[in-house]
Amino acid sequence: MKNILKIAGVLLFIITITSCKKWVDYNPHDDYKVTDLDYLKTESDYRTMVVSTYSPIQWLNQAVPIGDIASDNAVTGGENASDVLGLQQIDDYTITTNNDYLTEIWSSAYEGINRVNYLGQFKDKNPAGLTIDFAGKDALYGETYFLRAYYYFTLVKFFGDVPLFTNKRLSITDSRSLKRSSKDDVYKQIELDLNNAIAVLPPTNAQAGRITKYAAQALLGKVLLYENKFDAAAAMLENVVNGPFTLVQNFGDIFLQSGENGPESIFEIQYSNLSPYYNWGGATRGQGNYAVQQCGIRGLNGSSPYAAGWSTNLPTLELAKAYASGDQRKDVTVLDIEVYKTAHPEFNISYQVAPYKNTGLYNQKYLPRKGETSGQPELNYLNNYRTIRYADVLLMAAEANNRATTPNDNKAQTYLNKVRRRAFNDLLHDVTLTGTALKQVIWDERRLELAMEGDRFFDLVRTGRAATIIAGFKAGKNELFPIPQKEVDISQLTQNPGY
Repeated sequence: MKNILKIAGVLLFIITITSCKKWVDYNPHDDYKVTDLDYLKTESDYRTMVVSTYSPIQWLNQAVPIGDIASDNAVTGGENASDVLGLQQIDDYTITTNNDYLTEIWSSAYEGINRVNYLGQFKDKNPAGLTIDFAGKDALYGETYFLRAYYYFTLVKFFGDVPLFTNKRLSITDSRSLKRSSKDDVYKQIELDLNNAIAVLPPTNAQAGRITKYAAQALLGKVLLYENKFDAAAAMLENVVNGPFTLVQNFGDIFLQSGENGPESIFEIQYSNLSPYYNWGGATRGQGNYAVQQCGIRGLNGSSPYAAGWSTNLPTLELAKAYASGDQRKDVTVLDIEVYKTAHPEFNISYQVAPYKNTGLYNQKYLPRKGETSGQPELNYLNNYRTIRYADVLLMAAEANNRATTPNDNKAQTYLNKVRRRAFNDLLHDVTLTGTALKQVIWDERRLELAMEGDRFFDLVRTGRAATIIAGFKAGKNELFPIPQKEVDISQLTQNPGY
């Protein structure tokens, strides 16, 4: 019995050792599995993965039409009341918690944050515990800090208090542990990320679309303006005002393909048609700018330079009337198709009148043009979003100086009038007002300059004017959009008031 037990014990030991050895020697690659250890082994790996942190910024393309459709600048349009229902809800202020457009913005922003956080986990040592150093690594991480700030800024503008995490990539098991952080705390993190980015980013980058120090300073200035920190905003924006940027003489040139990444460009979201995209199940997630197709004139035929689209995101008649006579921005921003057709009989234009909420007007800044798409045409327009322009910075700096603790209205007038001189091509429309009257003119100028670029709704909300200007807007509710219902169900997040 004793010998049997001894033999059994030896066998158990051998089996245990064999099993442990098999477990220790297990290689996930034998099962065709990829793990963290396969990543970030070289400088090239780091640079490639940083590029991946840019991708979700393209997926946020519906944030731009929402910024105008939710305001007095545009209506949804489309084929009928159920076409692009999520945008119709936003236009009509019948927004539900299952709005697919808002869910996509939430998901895309957090995907970007997760990607940045993953890189942040392995800045000093890669997943294998090795240090991979190379020239420019700190600046490369500066780009990711900017992007995380951009993603959180998008979230806080849309949803207010949101889950805040920066130290790791979330896993499925983290979902129920998420809590909403206060808007103030989210803004603190945005400021921290942008200041960290500014400290390491170069003033220029040879590759178009890559983040620079000036882009980070401009975004931080905008963030500070949203926080009503006018003194700090004025000081930060001054860096960009005095930078290497200039206003393009012809306003319309900015939005042409030849005008991309031009002398007025501080930050543009890059789109391309080099890898044609065919996946309708992920319409906003290709390389191309899907939102351009939405703006087009339905059933357009003829030899004009424009291509057909879906007649959504239509400028309002009220926006068109807001432009003064002689303001060149009107015809660049708003296309009256009947006026255009009459002026160009040589194009032999025919088209279908927008079936729903027709205004007769179209978003000229991002109107689809022939030859600027590929593959599945609707999904692959190459038009960049002009996300931060020099004119925007000038107007933000004008507002910040006007609203500072010690206002500098002379400087505010100077910055405002630079924009107006370009708009009218003369010196006859300079503004000499001061105080509250000047502030109102600056706000009006932001609408005219930036119409159909996605800022109007958020400008009205941050300045407290939305309830008096936007039809259907309810104060105390519509300053924010609802938290996507699936996040409430899965992560048990609290919902915004009124939804």
